[in-house]
Amino acid sequence: MTPPTAHSRARARHTAAAAAATTTTTTTMTPSSSNARRVVSVRAQAKTTKKAGSAGVSTTGASLVGWTPTSWRQREALQQPNYENQEELAAALTEIQNRPPLVFAGESRNLQERLAKAARGDAFVLFGGDCAESFKEFRADTVRDTYRVLLQMSVVLMYGSGVPVVKLGRMAGQFAKPRSEDLETIGGVSLPSYRGDNINSVEFTPEARRPDPARLIKAYDQSCATLNLLRAFSNGGYAAMTRVNDWNLDFMQSEPKGAAYQDLAQRVDAAIDFMAACGIDEAHPAMNQTSFFTAHEALHLGYEESLTRLDSTTQEYYGCSAHFLWCGERTRQPEGAHMEYFRGISNPIGIKISDKSDGEGVVSLVKTLNPDNIPGRITLISRMGAAKLREHLPRLITAIDDAKLNVLWVTDPMHGNTIKTDNGFKTRPFEAVRDEIMAFFEVHEKMGTVPGGVHLEMTGQDVTECTGGTVDISNSDLEKRYLTHCDPRLNASQAIELAFLMASELNAMRERRAAQ
Repeated sequence: MTPPTAHSRARARHTAAAAAATTTTTTTMTPSSSNARRVVSVRAQAKTTKKAGSAGVSTTGASLVGWTPTSWRQREALQQPNYENQEELAAALTEIQNRPPLVFAGESRNLQERLAKAARGDAFVLFGGDCAESFKEFRADTVRDTYRVLLQMSVVLMYGSGVPVVKLGRMAGQFAKPRSEDLETIGGVSLPSYRGDNINSVEFTPEARRPDPARLIKAYDQSCATLNLLRAFSNGGYAAMTRVNDWNLDFMQSEPKGAAYQDLAQRVDAAIDFMAACGIDEAHPAMNQTSFFTAHEALHLGYEESLTRLDSTTQEYYGCSAHFLWCGERTRQPEGAHMEYFRGISNPIGIKISDKSDGEGVVSLVKTLNPDNIPGRITLISRMGAAKLREHLPRLITAIDDAKLNVLWVTDPMHGNTIKTDNGFKTRPFEAVRDEIMAFFEVHEKMGTVPGGVHLEMTGQDVTECTGGTVDISNSDLEKRYLTHCDPRLNASQAIELAFLMASELNAMRERRAAQ
């Protein structure tokens, strides 16, 4: 099987399944007659995947048989805090339940349509933001700076890849973190592990490490304020394409990638001037607004349950703490509480997978969470490191492809590349992050499948947490501006450098496909 043929088959399967689920058919095809025959066959087969009005399945793919927002409580729930006072916890969750949702069901449905396009190769997905949001570092400028780096990266990727970029921020809810152990021991003293600012505090004292339900309400309030800013930036003119020159951060003006971005911004400006001369209206919403979605790991199930709401339009339940929710490797047990919660919410959802994942298990999980095989419902996020990805991702792709399942493939090049330096800092070498992304592209191109997106831990701040890149951060530089209280993040320069590298490779892949 040649890569172009397999690529067309993957695109056709997603397109055909989307056509079966709706009354509209959109097909992107190569002119090969053999490919065309294969697409007709695949479309006919895929139409049997989604049965109109399948009993117990929502329109977006959620499995509702025997499910309620509280049914997860009958399963074992891992990675949950041990609260001393259950009455305090119940009061906090009731308070959150009585408050408005943070996002709305229609927004999540809009996102799912865009993710389905990315799975076909008609868009690219960019996840980005903090490892874990902080109460202490929460400021409007911090939110703005991360947001505008994501805008910059999106422009670079769109210009290079020739497809729209779906932007998702690890923001407005990315607080809770899974831990390897319930207790942390320092100097013979054992205290509860730090689980994120919505649970407890990082300081190693009994009071700070006590899980405090009031922090859940504070996390809701901060998420609400963050979303207010993000919506204002996205719809109030800040994200207008005519402002691409204004997005460069001050500290990046003299750096190589700052100059490269400025050059690209000038080309975008020239293109906009050309369109204006042709009579295309610069005031069109597509030029002055952007869609920006939020995502986080749905770890604290009590909090997620409290923000699970019945959509009045579809009469289906959505997790309204974020547009997109994902489940990590530590909590994706098929019979566990997290998977029980995930199967019934109608949001698009993500599943982290690693080199330890087996194809049969991943296929079974995808089928459980998306029984009608609806496009855009499931995103598989690989986290392995470059060498392990080249070895193990092909067998997982083969398993999914053989089962004819619709998924979006995304790479997380951060978590498989964390190391500890001799001077005691946890870091991630830029080169290792880059290599895993390039390995992800390489594997998908060889297999003829679609590399749909990237999931990064990054910030708009001028931090020194990941080594390498053109800014050439060394191990000895880490102590200068090491601000994270969780995992190391790419700084703005490193993130934009990655965007240029990805854009270049995506463009090269597009040219190779066209040549064949």
